[in-house]
Amino acid sequence: MATPTSERIEFAIVRVPPPPARRGSAAYRRDRRCPLVRELRPRFTAAALIGLVAAGTCCTPAFAAAPPTVVRVAQTKPLANPAPWVGDSVRAEQWHLKTLNVAEAWNYANGAGVTVAVIDSGVDADHVDLAGQVLPGLDLVDPKGNGDTDLVGHGTTVSAIIAGRGDDSAGVVGIAPKAKILPIRVLDQENRYDDAMIVAKGVRWAVDHGARVINLSLGGNGSSAALGAALDYAFAKDVVVVACTGNAGASTTSGVWYPAREPGVIAVAGLEKDGTDLWSGSITGKETVVTAPATQIVGARPEGYWRVQGTSFAAPMVSATAALIRSRWPTMSAPEVINRIIKTAKDLGAPGRDATFGYGLVDPSKALTADVPVVATNPLDNTPDPGIARFGSAPASGQAQSAPDSALKGSIAGAHVPGSNAGAAVPGGGESGSSSPRGWWAAGVLFLLSLLVGLFTVRRFAALT
Repeated sequence: MATPTSERIEFAIVRVPPPPARRGSAAYRRDRRCPLVRELRPRFTAAALIGLVAAGTCCTPAFAAAPPTVVRVAQTKPLANPAPWVGDSVRAEQWHLKTLNVAEAWNYANGAGVTVAVIDSGVDADHVDLAGQVLPGLDLVDPKGNGDTDLVGHGTTVSAIIAGRGDDSAGVVGIAPKAKILPIRVLDQENRYDDAMIVAKGVRWAVDHGARVINLSLGGNGSSAALGAALDYAFAKDVVVVACTGNAGASTTSGVWYPAREPGVIAVAGLEKDGTDLWSGSITGKETVVTAPATQIVGARPEGYWRVQGTSFAAPMVSATAALIRSRWPTMSAPEVINRIIKTAKDLGAPGRDATFGYGLVDPSKALTADVPVVATNPLDNTPDPGIARFGSAPASGQAQSAPDSALKGSIAGAHVPGSNAGAAVPGGGESGSSSPRGWWAAGVLFLLSLLVGLFTVRRFAALT
């Protein structure tokens, strides 16, 4: 197994003005003490009612029975609904909602009934965009926690992209706003993990606690048999697993990171804001399955918002798409969900699957409406498992995949998430095919002893003759 290398990751942060306090929140209750707010309360109430009515018309799920040999979708007339990117300053900057045509997708499903596990840095369950969206989880870093706090902000951003509340026009709305988040913390306050065994434990716990989709916005250069076995466990339990391909600025190699390159995982690379060009910082390769927006993303973080970029934030868009599919067809198998995502992706680059864009840009709306043949097995799990076939049992180190937004350097405000070294020594492992210094010393001593014995034997034989 390759020796882990030192990597560095950063966030580009831009403070975004917070939206008005939501009805029922602590901030709203504080505002009610102000006479001016009491005067304006009828206006706020009217605006809230309008938002709720709009959300109710654009988030109508359409459920169907178990799919036949070919899933044929009734082409219903779209419901009249407002575009989801209309709202306050935060909502207006969620350009990916328009690029992915999320408003159309919401005519058919909204993620209701689906639990998405976010194995990350934890999730701020008290963030206004995630209130009521976060289930009790697991903290594998701090035994006293349950995953509902986030010292980094990374997991909160990922979670809001998936399931940010859609009951008003303020803040971040998720692509699957009715899905639930199952938070599992594996990243420390430096946004890293030193042992992939912790991620493996998180995957198994997520499967055993009801996750139907698992998002892994993290990774590393080396593969891990322990994590590979955990992923196989998820596949056996009919769970869809999505992971980011990694960022070039946070890697010493150009290959797709693990676990994204594990056969059966949906490996997601990142696109520029135009939605057609690969982001210059995205790692990609033959293992890439699909792509999604990865730059100039405005996301939720504890106590506010920021602008970030990275394949970390492309992956949850695909996880949310999987949640929409499983919301519309609750009995659809994980292989069929994966097949529907890859068969309906918007082809980019060379025709068909290629090593840059995979099958192309994920298309939530088409994934919910196209006729797609049924498959019995995971279409991505057709090669030997790199976590088991070519490596030993020692787990590898890694980190969350995010990077600075160079286009925003002139307007960055606030503190950066600290850079980190993710190249700690692998417990019980080393570089595949290499020999340790201790082994060379032992060989040298044995050689000298053999030489002395040989000389003694020759002299003894000479003396006898």
